Amino acid sequence: MRVVIAGAGSVGRSIARELLDNGHELLLVEKEQSNTKPGSVPGAEWLVADACELEQLQRAGLENCEVVVAATGDDKVNLVVSLLAKTEFAVPRVVARINHPKNEWLFTEAWGVDVAVSTPRMLTALVEEAVSVGDLVRLMSLEQGRASLSELTLATDSPVVGRTVGEVEWPTDSALVAILRGGRVLVPSAQMPLEAGDELLVVATADRDTELDALLSKPGPG
Repeated sequence: MRVVIAGAGSVGRSIARELLDNGHELLLVEKEQSNTKPGSVPGAEWLVADACELEQLQRAGLENCEVVVAATGDDKVNLVVSLLAKTEFAVPRVVARINHPKNEWLFTEAWGVDVAVSTPRMLTALVEEAVSVGDLVRLMSLEQGRASLSELTLATDSPVVGRTVGEVEWPTDSALVAILRGGRVLVPSAQMPLEAGDELLVVATADRDTELDALLSKPGPG
């Protein structure tokens, strides 16, 4: 798969190295000559260019790539790159980095963004996930915010503790995708009992968070 990454700062280079290790073809587009460091990402192609200019994106060959990653430290640039990639080159998958949470509402399909990744939000979620028991923590938005991946660590008084996965009436448009228990990743089955301390990973549409929170967090009677 051919991937073009706009922005060769530390974030862009880290993404490039991971994708190269997975066997993908990489082009890094960087405006600043001083950030162009081919030796830091062996195997990647480099192009010194302004990714906000249509002509430069044509030079990058966006019409022949499957994924564009807008990974600069400037949200305005990432939005422009995303919009051009989607509207001018019909790139199938556009991933954009959000630097400032106040701009998150802009990173939607209207701007050509398929997946928006907010570093501040992810860090906040990871902190909450590390210290929260019994509270639903949203880890990542999916499908332009229409769904999310959330985590909850079951408290001892959760009403689902002691029940099997199949006995729980999960909300419509939600799915338990994994259980983390004792350092292991377990694939849920209908017969698997839920235990206090289990970390549940759930994918659900955005309007199901309240139902999930009530189902998993609300203490039982008495």
